[in-house]
Amino acid sequence: MTVSATSPLTVGAWTLDASHSEIGFSVRHAGVSKVRGSFQDFEATLNVGQSLEESSIEATVQIASVNTKDANRDGHLTSADFFNAEEFPVMTFKSTGTKGDAEDFVLVGDLTIRGVTKQVEFTAELGGQVVDAFGATRAGFFASTTISRKEFGITWNAALEAGGVLVSDKVKIEIDASFVLPTAE
Repeated sequence: MTVSATSPLTVGAWTLDASHSEIGFSVRHAGVSKVRGSFQDFEATLNVGQSLEESSIEATVQIASVNTKDANRDGHLTSADFFNAEEFPVMTFKSTGTKGDAEDFVLVGDLTIRGVTKQVEFTAELGGQVVDAFGATRAGFFASTTISRKEFGITWNAALEAGGVLVSDKVKIEIDASFVLPTAE
């Protein structure tokens, strides 16, 4: 079901304010804790139409910018065991539709990791639109999803002595995004 609600945002091409945004992830480690990380280098464009059906988003993430606060782990994540950043330097997302209403919705799109594209659904929430203290028109969103890393060809693991594996298959992705509507000059 695609909604036909009028967009609550100003129509136009919005740019991501990366300094006020974050793309994070978490994965269960050794079955007892979670490792969290984020990507430091990413960009996105939000095209807002008259309705949600006419709106879209495209994003690109530089894999080598992964940061889990452990240089050795980050190096392993960018290796061929995980993301294989040398061969697949970017992860992309391109929306294909929405479900729900204009404030709480599901963003459907194609996520590509390691050259594998799968349709995913992000549960999303519009934080709103405001004019900030410097006169810039801003909009904020929060979105999350859980993916199977194996579906994207990321299968490395190690067996634990007590049973189970070192790294869970399920990875939670959380995005806090701030977009700015460029001013007409």
